[in-house]
Amino acid sequence: MQAEHWNGPGGERWAESQEDIDRSLAAITALWLPWVAARPADRVLDVGCGCGTTTILIRERAAAASGVDISAPMLAVARHRAPALEFTLADAERHAFTAAYDLIVSRFGVMFFDDPTAAFANLRTALAPGGRLAFACWRPLVENPWAHVPLTAAAGLAPAPSCASILRGPVPPADPHAPGPFAFADRDRTEAILTAAGWRDVVIEPRDTTMVLGETLDAAVTSALTFGPLSRVAAELDEPAREIIRGRLRATIAPTMPAAIWLVAAR
Repeated sequence: MQAEHWNGPGGERWAESQEDIDRSLAAITALWLPWVAARPADRVLDVGCGCGTTTILIRERAAAASGVDISAPMLAVARHRAPALEFTLADAERHAFTAAYDLIVSRFGVMFFDDPTAAFANLRTALAPGGRLAFACWRPLVENPWAHVPLTAAAGLAPAPSCASILRGPVPPADPHAPGPFAFADRDRTEAILTAAGWRDVVIEPRDTTMVLGETLDAAVTSALTFGPLSRVAAELDEPAREIIRGRLRATIAPTMPAAIWLVAAR
C-alpha cells in the first residue's frame, strides 16, 4: 500500500509540489539539521529522502550523502536537482545495504515501515562501526494542529474509520502503531523499537515548531486538501462535500499552524 501510494498520485503530487513542501517544512528542517550533526568526514544515508532536499542539505555538511526512497516520482525530482548524488529506489526495510555509511538520517521518512524493528535492524547493516542514527518524527496527532484541525473539517462527511485509517495505512484503525505519519508518536514505543533493533544510547527530545500551510489562507486551504491526512479523506468525497470542507477550513485554519515533533538519535 505504501509503495502504491508513493508511486501513484500521492507521490506525483509531492514531486510536483516540492518547493511548496520545502517551504512548509522550513522551520522543522532548521531544527533537524543541527540535530543530525553531520561531520565533515561523514558518509551519510538519507532514508525516505523524497525529492532530495534533505540529502542536498546534508551533502553541504558532510563528505558524501546518498538517498534512498520508495517513490520513483520523487526520486526523479531528486536526481534532476542533484545529478551528482546517488539516489536509490528501494524499500529501506528490506534493501541489502553494505556497511558504507557513518550516519543515517531521516526527516519524516521512517514511520511507514511494516515491521519497524526489522527495518531499524536492517538499517544498522548500512553503518560502519560506531555509526549513528538521527531522525525526526511526529508527536501525537492531537499535538499537531496542522494535521488534526483540517481532519475535523471532514467530520460527518467521511466515515470515521476512513479518517482514522488514513493516518495509519491499510490496517485496522484500532491499531495506533500501524504504518503512517504518526506511528512513532509514542515516545516509549519508539525507544523500545530502536533498542530491540540493536541500537543504544537512544535519545528522544520534543520540539515545538510550526508548519506553513500556505502564504495566504486560500493557499493554506488548498494545501490542507492536497497534502497531509485530510487529503486522502477528501479525495474519496464528491465536489459538494469538498466545498463544505473548504468553508470549514477557512474558519478554522491559518497559513501557519503549530507543529510538534520528536528528534531522535541513537548509536
